[in-house]
Amino acid sequence: MEAINIIAYTDSSYQIDAIKGFMKALKIKFEMAKEVDSPYNAAFVKKIQQGDEDLKKGKGKKISIEELERLYK
Repeated sequence: MEAINIIAYTDSSYQIDAIKGFMKALKIKFEMAKEVDSPYNAAFVKKIQQGDEDLKKGKGKKISIEELERLYK
């Protein structure tokens, strides 16, 4: 058995019922997920959001292009 992910953007519960009926008619096992999982690690997203908040609060340090270039050499 091979698992695949399909995201369907429906306009009504009728469409959802039709998709379920189609899957059942073909005897395909399926499960419904209410939320689409993010491709990003939750801890990483939290760090980025925290960084954005810190910048809004005036925390952080501005550096020039030359300083940045020296850092990654």
